[in-house]
Amino acid sequence: MTLQTIEVKGERFVLVPEEEFRRLAELPELPKPAADGSVDAIAYGRASVARDLIMARRRTGLTQSQLAKAAKVRQETVSRLESGLQTITEATMKKLWRVLEKRGGAN
Repeated sequence: MTLQTIEVKGERFVLVPEEEFRRLAELPELPKPAADGSVDAIAYGRASVARDLIMARRRTGLTQSQLAKAAKVRQETVSRLESGLQTITEATMKKLWRVLEKRGGAN
């Protein structure tokens, strides 16, 4: 995808197709820093994994159920990971990314 940039009042913006913007807007937010600038590492890690997993799964065109079945994990596990409610284990990460890599979704 080729992106265009514009500048408004000295600030640069990237133009993306509306459909892509709406897809990105659906991703879990990263936690906001506390007053001292620190960020909860576990919450940040969960949100980061959730965002990566959602984007990779979407690139493959798989549903949560299809990904779960191919990776031999429960659909509920994929759902909890994508919502940032669960910390991913190494074993689950390997199973999911193996499927996503085969289908061209993982970077």
